Amino acid sequence: MIRLAKFLLRCLLRLLYRVDVRGMEHYHETGDRVLIVANHTSLLDGLLLYAWLPETPTFAINTQIAEKRIFKPFLMFVNLFIMDPSSPLSIKSMIKFIKENNKAVIFPEGRITTTGSLMKIYEGPALIADKADASILPIALDGCQHSPFSYLGDQQKIVLFPKICITVLPAKKISIPNEIQGHARRKAATLFLHRLMYEMVYSTFDYRRTVFSAFLEAAKKNDFRRVVLEDINRTPLTYRQLLTRTFILAREIKKETVIGEHVGLLLPNVSTTIVCYLALQFLNRVPAMLNYSAGVQILISACETANIKTVYTSRAFIENGGFTELAQELEQHVELHYLEDTGKRISIFKKILGLARSYYPNLHYSSNSKNTDPDSAATILFTSGSEGLPKGVVLSHANMLSNYAQGKCYIDFGPRDVMFNCLPLFHSFGLNVGCLMPLLAGSKTFLYLTPLHYRIIPELIYELGATIFFAANTFMKGYAHHAHPYDFQSLRYALAGAEKLREDTQKLWMEKFGIRILQGYGVTETSPVIAANTPMMNRSDSVGHIIPGMEYKIEKVDGIEDGGRLLVKGPNVMKGYLIHDSNGEIQVPSASYGEGWHDTGDIANVDDEGFFYIQGRAKRFAKIGGEMVSLLAVEELATQTWPEYVHAAVSLPDDRKGEKIVLITNCLDGSRKKIQETAKHMKYGELYVPKKVVLAEELPLLSTGKIDYVSLTELALNEDRSGTGLISKIANLVGKSANVESEPDSTSTSTSESEP
Repeated sequence: MIRLAKFLLRCLLRLLYRVDVRGMEHYHETGDRVLIVANHTSLLDGLLLYAWLPETPTFAINTQIAEKRIFKPFLMFVNLFIMDPSSPLSIKSMIKFIKENNKAVIFPEGRITTTGSLMKIYEGPALIADKADASILPIALDGCQHSPFSYLGDQQKIVLFPKICITVLPAKKISIPNEIQGHARRKAATLFLHRLMYEMVYSTFDYRRTVFSAFLEAAKKNDFRRVVLEDINRTPLTYRQLLTRTFILAREIKKETVIGEHVGLLLPNVSTTIVCYLALQFLNRVPAMLNYSAGVQILISACETANIKTVYTSRAFIENGGFTELAQELEQHVELHYLEDTGKRISIFKKILGLARSYYPNLHYSSNSKNTDPDSAATILFTSGSEGLPKGVVLSHANMLSNYAQGKCYIDFGPRDVMFNCLPLFHSFGLNVGCLMPLLAGSKTFLYLTPLHYRIIPELIYELGATIFFAANTFMKGYAHHAHPYDFQSLRYALAGAEKLREDTQKLWMEKFGIRILQGYGVTETSPVIAANTPMMNRSDSVGHIIPGMEYKIEKVDGIEDGGRLLVKGPNVMKGYLIHDSNGEIQVPSASYGEGWHDTGDIANVDDEGFFYIQGRAKRFAKIGGEMVSLLAVEELATQTWPEYVHAAVSLPDDRKGEKIVLITNCLDGSRKKIQETAKHMKYGELYVPKKVVLAEELPLLSTGKIDYVSLTELALNEDRSGTGLISKIANLVGKSANVESEPDSTSTSTSESEP
């Protein structure tokens, strides 16, 4: 009777939900003594597992659930193990039950998700699996969250009978050394289960497709009428309007480019840039995002590196942004197309045709697209140049989509959210995290032209009711000083990246707005996210846990005892580099561990709980008398001394000790004596006290908010060699007056000097 009931139930569920079951062979491979864990997405979850698991498993459920009348008829057909989460005896009984070579199903979250992402994961299931020496069989459920049986009806589009996928992943065992016992062992087991659950949820997303096909699926899933994009012109665009404009523009771009061509986009943070980007994706051209703030020589070099012959820009942007000379120089090397001219060629008939195609976008895409390879190039970005000459970073469709799936495991953004994005679209965080990820999740994105408007941006966030906002530490601090305490009241997430999040910035945001900033970490080469803190797993001085689907290695570096070079591998690691004068050949990422590994160039450390700590760039360490000194640590020391100001440390050659450290700060009362006192109080060694302290009213920044260390180092080096005074060029650079204080030299009592 039970077999017949399960067969009829499967038939009904297949008919209604088109249930797709994958990986059932992993269930048969596990043997006995198995704890089956699944994500809890809806009221259908238990029914689905009951119908498709070959044996009738025992379900471990909460006493409160078991007592509800609505569930009592269903509970008659299954084996139950009723558990009281507050009772240690329940866990001991479950351990004993599993040890008797039984299988049991448990939902580690303990409740159905109300966010669309994983909820709090209890340590009980991990403890049971560890103590019972049981295999953990993860089963991922996807699609149920879109049904009326989920708890997300007020947050997203609900489908009466959505397609459901059940994925059974390979079983794993918790492996913890026997010497680790007690509380430490319980934490290690829970961390293992956390990681496994995130990997399980990540596996539900199919990233082996093109960016445009994923965009079309998002439009269908979240409703074509949903507003998803807006800019400073305050013209909201729905998915359908975005598709209409994409198809109209694609028809014109198709006449001026060829399949597979690298096409440059020299455009600001406006909706038109995204329309151009999507049009190129639709046509199987590769958009290359050009940094208009980098200077003409860098731009020309970037075009040569990526073999860019055609660039799209806007005449209004060029004129209003003061880039006329840049455009004139660039036109001598590439074919520059102005979108205003393109717009004049678009007739009413073409507009109507574009609108009509937006009603059957999948058919139009499949009949026109010549590319379905997820490993082909999707986007070219350029490294920021904060440490050297920019290189072209080629990201594939799979790279970008896998990083979307990885990031969404940690941050639950969806249709209810409004993301405020003021980072430039030529920056990996600005394009991928700030725009493409929200588009794929059904969130609305507001694009703002620049992150430098400290008074305007908080007001806009308040007006829009933005729920997600991210920026670099430098900008976060500026907004906090100028914002009203109520401006950020709607924010669910405030995310910091691109540079180290300072303790004083975190304190300021918490005291003024009651908001905890979550710090993350990534690089352009990884599409870009590598690690992130979450509301459930957060440590303010770290960059969080590595995202699911990634591996890492810490490679020892001479002179650094605690940490080493961070190498990473995963589906989000770039297709490769484009190097100048390489004839377009892609340099595949590889490191000492083999192909596919990327050396981030950062010095990192990982603690016992899996939190990552970035100590700085490998290039940002000075070797003084054989000792490695972190310039980031020197900057942190300066921040502790003068918390309200911005500081940058650079290293220069030194005849006596190999290298010396120079600190540039905009604290005009700063002195080497003050930082020396702080170092003594905080028990820093003398090596961390800079040899010189340079005072300047402003420090040069890149468009992403990072300090422009290249400019600072070159200026410091040139002036140090010439002996004409370090500060003269610094003052010219920032357009302000400044002065310098130096470490007393053995041949003199003072080398302090100043200039007007």
